[in-house]
Amino acid sequence: MTTGIRTAAQRRPAPDAAPRGRPGRPRRVRGNPVAGLGSMIWLLVVLVPLYTLVSASLMRQDEALNGDPLAIPTDPTFENYRTVLDSGFLTLIGNTAIVAAATVVLVLVLSVPVAYVAVRTRSRLSSLAFRTFLLGVAIPAQAVIVPLYLMIGKLGLYDTLWAVVLPTAAFAMPVAVLVLSGTMRDVSEEMYEAMALDGASPVRMLWQLAVPLSRAGISTVAIYSALQAWNGFLFPLILTQSEERRVLTLGLFTFMSQFGVNIPAVLAAVVLSVVPVFAVYLVARRALTDGLMGVGGK
Repeated sequence: MTTGIRTAAQRRPAPDAAPRGRPGRPRRVRGNPVAGLGSMIWLLVVLVPLYTLVSASLMRQDEALNGDPLAIPTDPTFENYRTVLDSGFLTLIGNTAIVAAATVVLVLVLSVPVAYVAVRTRSRLSSLAFRTFLLGVAIPAQAVIVPLYLMIGKLGLYDTLWAVVLPTAAFAMPVAVLVLSGTMRDVSEEMYEAMALDGASPVRMLWQLAVPLSRAGISTVAIYSALQAWNGFLFPLILTQSEERRVLTLGLFTFMSQFGVNIPAVLAAVVLSVVPVFAVYLVARRALTDGLMGVGGK
C-alpha cells in the first residue's frame, strides 16, 4: 500500500547528472602562451613610444638632444607646453573641433537615410545605387584633389572651413553607409511589419525604430567621421591658406618647421593633439566595438 508520506531521502532533490568524461574533476582551461607572448610584445610596441613621447615633452632641450630618450626626466618642466599654447595652438584646436563636429553632423544626416533605404528597399535601382555609392571606398583622395580644388574655387569656398568639411564628409560617407546598413539589417523584419500594421510611415519607422536600435552603428560612424576630420591633412593643405583657417594637422606641420630644433616643444604639441582623441576613445570604445561587430549584418 502506497502512502502519501515521503521519507527525507525521497524528498531530497536528485543530484545533477555528472558531466561526461572524468566525473568529479573540474574542466581544465588550457592557456595559450604564444598568444600571451604576442600580446605582451604588442603592448610594449604601443606603450614604449607613448612613454617616450610624454617623457621627452617634459625634458629641456639640451637633455632631449644629449640624453637617453627612454630615461625619466631629471628636471621635468611644462615650459614646452607653455611655448606651444602661446603659439596659437588653441586656435588650431578650435578650428579642428569645428571641422570635426560639422563633419559628424553632415555624415549622420546624409548616411542614416541612405543606409535605411538600402536596407528596406528591394529594387534593383536601390541595390545598384548602393553598390555604386560604395565605390567611394576604393577612390583615394589624392586621385580627385585637382578637380576638387577647382570645384571648391568655383563655389567660392576656398580658404574656408567648409572647404575642409565637405570633402572630408564625402569621403567618410561610404564607410558610414556600410556600417549603418550592417547594423540596420539586424533589426528584425517583424518589428517593421508591426509598425506598418499600426499605420506608421517609412519616416516614422526610420526615426522611431531603425535609429534607436542602431545606436551602436551610429556611434561608430560618429567616431570614425570625427577621427577622419581630426587627422585629415591633405584637404587642409590644399584647400586652405590663411593662418586663421589652419587646423591641427597643418599646425603640427608648421610647428615642425618653426620649432625644428626644439624637439620637446614639437612633442608637447603632439601630446596636446592626441589628448582629445584619446579621451573620446576612452568614453566611446564600447560603442565603437559593438558597431564594428555589426558591419557584416545577418
